[in-house]
Amino acid sequence: MHDIEPYWNWRHRYTSEEDERSPFFGEEHSEMYFTQAVYDHLIHPQWDNFGSSTLYLKILFTDYDEGFSIIEFIGEWNDLLHNDVMMLKRNIIEHLLSQGVHKFILVGENVLNFHTSDEEYYSEWFEEVSDGDGWIALLNFRPHVVEDFQRANIDQYFLLGGQLNTLKWRTYEPDTLFAQVDALVMKRLGT
Repeated sequence: MHDIEPYWNWRHRYTSEEDERSPFFGEEHSEMYFTQAVYDHLIHPQWDNFGSSTLYLKILFTDYDEGFSIIEFIGEWNDLLHNDVMMLKRNIIEHLLSQGVHKFILVGENVLNFHTSDEEYYSEWFEEVSDGDGWIALLNFRPHVVEDFQRANIDQYFLLGGQLNTLKWRTYEPDTLFAQVDALVMKRLGT
């Protein structure tokens, strides 16, 4: 896992470490020292820690004018043991919501597993974005992870599956990706 980097091809347009409105503003990453791990597997130092010991993320792009953020994840999403969604919601999402972000694209091809607990924070997040015509879209999560979301009945809070699960998102610039996802979301919502 140590050689899986967060997507880097948009860094000429955005870095969360240089964004004064980002929860990771001023964060410094080593290119030499691997200090973070998912269990006993070291991960690339460019991933950001938001408080979970098994799930890490990278805010790849945020557009405050359009109100969207693209966030990539790596690791195990474990609400049962670590309440990852609570830490994500409190430490990252609430900060972005306060900055006017209400549309979230979550990239999950490197999320290996999901373990459920309750749906309180998912429900809260969904209500907060829905009030502002927002949404939460999941891109390219592994089929077994999507099935786990469905079994836990939290898939109701996300837009997922279909073209969202096969979108070749790396071939787009971030604003074009947002437009693609937004069009799919509007089509599904019938608006």
